[in-house]
Amino acid sequence: MQASLGMSTSSSSRSSSSYSSLLFTTLALALLCSQLTIAKEQCHEFVVKEATVTRLCGTRRIMTVNGQFPGPTVEVAEGDALIVRVVNRGSYNVTVHWHGVRQMRTGWSDGPEFVTQCPIRPGNSYTYRFTVAGQEGTLWWHAHSSWLRATVHGALVIRPRAGVPYPFNGGKPPAREIPIILGEWWNMNPIDVVRTATRTGAAPNISDVLTVNGQPGDLYKCSSNGTTTFAVKSGETNLLRFINAALNTELFVSLAGHTMTVVGADASYTKPYATSVLMIAPGQTTDVLVTFDQARGRYYLAARAYASAQAVPFDNTTTTAIFDYGTTTNTTSTSSPAIPTLPAYNDTATATSFTTSLRGLRKAELPTHVDESLFFTVGIGLFNCSSGQTCGGPNNTRFAASINNVSFVLPSTTSILQAHYAGGGAASTPGVFTADFPANPPVQFDYTAQNVSRALWQPVPGTKVYRLKYGAAVQLVLQGTNVLAAENHPIHLHGYDFYILAEGFGNFDAATDVAKFNLDDPPMRNTVGVPVNGWAVIRFIADNPGVWLMHCHLDVHITWGLAMAFLVEDGVGELESLEAPPSDLPVC
Repeated sequence: MQASLGMSTSSSSRSSSSYSSLLFTTLALALLCSQLTIAKEQCHEFVVKEATVTRLCGTRRIMTVNGQFPGPTVEVAEGDALIVRVVNRGSYNVTVHWHGVRQMRTGWSDGPEFVTQCPIRPGNSYTYRFTVAGQEGTLWWHAHSSWLRATVHGALVIRPRAGVPYPFNGGKPPAREIPIILGEWWNMNPIDVVRTATRTGAAPNISDVLTVNGQPGDLYKCSSNGTTTFAVKSGETNLLRFINAALNTELFVSLAGHTMTVVGADASYTKPYATSVLMIAPGQTTDVLVTFDQARGRYYLAARAYASAQAVPFDNTTTTAIFDYGTTTNTTSTSSPAIPTLPAYNDTATATSFTTSLRGLRKAELPTHVDESLFFTVGIGLFNCSSGQTCGGPNNTRFAASINNVSFVLPSTTSILQAHYAGGGAASTPGVFTADFPANPPVQFDYTAQNVSRALWQPVPGTKVYRLKYGAAVQLVLQGTNVLAAENHPIHLHGYDFYILAEGFGNFDAATDVAKFNLDDPPMRNTVGVPVNGWAVIRFIADNPGVWLMHCHLDVHITWGLAMAFLVEDGVGELESLEAPPSDLPVC
């Protein structure tokens, strides 16, 4: 059994009653975990707190989990249950999202603030309880409050159950498994970055550097000594578990001199696909096998932006890590690392080639009919400046984003899931949400035209959900728009995996594009890239009751409102119904 239970000294500002409550909860959790079945249930404690780190010649305080950046890797076997107590000893509200975990009937543990729970206030705690079932591969966890996930994140590794082989590498386990977390770093506090931008509706500052496992790498000033280095052995085949934890940057990734064989994405296995370059969007994970069969020495892993939007600023730097064969088993090489060739930052052809080459390992279990056929436009727009506002967007406006022209607004007094549960299935809860999200765009137009009418640039703010009956087969066309600026949008659906049937450029046309659907072995993912000025089609079964956020995983876009939520009704009986909320669910 794995356990990470500890107690740190309370701050002088915390009241004795609060301290006693936290102590009691910690002891209770320790007692609970001591009674759990070995290798089937795990308990961890995540303490969110500040820590001091040095990057780019400077030192500053950042938010971390257990003082680690990136945070701790959680390792489970398929079928294990997790109990993770999150203690907030920081100065901001926080939640934790278990990105990609299905959360069957346990929506209270999904984590997006004001969607499935109110945030954990400073000095308080909340325990996430869920089972990781039917998924194997790499997922991750991250804060889902403001921009805290810039530093509050970590890997979630899901291995097969005991005795079950990996479906690749001839069934042999890889010699090593290496989590590789790609991220962004701001010299300024990321919370201050987004708050400064939100006050005026301007675009936030771009990151100062990109990172691999929290380190910028050799190409940045004052960073060589901290460069992430992986010691590997000649002839070994290793499994590299890539996670893109960057807030706003899709990334090309390459390893000098080596072929990477993709075997999984978003905790779903794929047919082996050999490539020299990966494209990973924020939120996505990709598992690759690499055989270290080149001459002994050092080889750079490098990542740089895939920036699909024209004339939009982005972090145009390159982060590196080093894979070191060494000269013997006990020493490392001093030679200059070999450098890979990365695609140009705007190489959409390479990005498309990668995403369309992925195939599911097995035949897809697709529904034979579709109950809900939805069409959602996604894109950027502008709000007009109201009287008395300070507006920092183009021509005295404020940046906005939307799905089907609805710019999502988070509630502030309770979460949508709490309101839904308390309302007993009512169509809406006054002051929290309404269940009238449109199934189709309110206005049809040439979505990818070069000059979209300015009359279509301003969305309507609202907190709207789309209701789905339990068990409904859902097909969703995600259509990118060229309102203001077209861009590749990584769209993440909480609580579900889905099949990606097809993607393409221009406006989706059912008369011709349905013929392009892959109904045999489409990849299954939880985050899909909607191509710049293009479309993607996904399909899933609404078999998980609750409220599930769908949003762009570029955090600047969700900040502007590129999100909506599905409200999936209960089915028949207990096993098709949302569990009751836990007693320690945070209050607003």
